[in-house]
Amino acid sequence: MILTVGNTKGGVGKTTLALNIAIARALAGRDVWLIDGDRQGTAQTALSIRADSGKTPGIACAQYADGPLLRNQVKQQQDKFQDIIIDAGGRDSTALRAALVLSDVLLVPFQPRSYDVWALDDMAALVDEARSVRDGLRAFAVLNCADPGETSTDNAEAAAAVQDVPQFDYLPTPIRRRKVFANAAGQGLSVLEFTLKDRKACDELDAMLSALFSY
Repeated sequence: MILTVGNTKGGVGKTTLALNIAIARALAGRDVWLIDGDRQGTAQTALSIRADSGKTPGIACAQYADGPLLRNQVKQQQDKFQDIIIDAGGRDSTALRAALVLSDVLLVPFQPRSYDVWALDDMAALVDEARSVRDGLRAFAVLNCADPGETSTDNAEAAAAVQDVPQFDYLPTPIRRRKVFANAAGQGLSVLEFTLKDRKACDELDAMLSALFSY
């Protein structure tokens, strides 16, 4: 599967999610390639820290922030991997557009804030464009850095707003704002393998992965 985690809006936690997804799939025994499609190179830096620490399983990683280069490299090497996770976005870029055309699944993380919800319209337009040249792209939106409370009004309103964007299916598996995600990612780790285990964070990630890969 080729899965892109992307959003034209920055600061939604896409790199942290992409890293956690890639590591979780590797822990499940999959051959995984994580592609950093962002010029900031945060995902590649995290996996470099992971490699330097000798943490297993190792995960292949490359940075292709240029759309044509990303497209060519994926086409040349996709048969070597069972899962390719692309971290793309932060803005409308050639890498994001190329990733959408290549991908089987798009995951759009958004926070329960008005600006994040409004940005879904920008992503919806890119999804329509990608689907015009590539059949079968599934697009999902998931609340990331959601408010901790189970009855948060902001969470509920943001989730409801996705229903007005027909290009996306809403994943009812929010990832709540928990410090452990940032702490683990800073060491090139998933919350699933972090020393100071946060069971709630692990359960949320597992639920999202189960929903995402069951479609």
